[in-house]
Amino acid sequence: MAQSHSIVPTENASRYLQQLAKHWAHKFAVDFTPEAGRIDAGEGRVVDMAALPDALQVTVSGPDQQVMQGWRQVVQDHLTRFAFREELVFDWQDG
Repeated sequence: MAQSHSIVPTENASRYLQQLAKHWAHKFAVDFTPEAGRIDAGEGRVVDMAALPDALQVTVSGPDQQVMQGWRQVVQDHLTRFAFREELVFDWQDG
């Protein structure tokens, strides 16, 4: 299992977490609260999120490095679109 983590500075972490969870709830297995969320997209692709007071913590997992990196980009693109009022900065760390 490959993983990548990012702590994205934002004061709107809970909003973005809930938007992403609700966006994919019709398509994937989703479990979330305003503070934490998990999206299981199947085939080993998972995103775990935690809303911190000043950041959104995101962990993306996939069955291998290639799948994980593609899934990571999809998650980042969606969150970036939701945050059109601010620029989100992702600093992905694999491992």
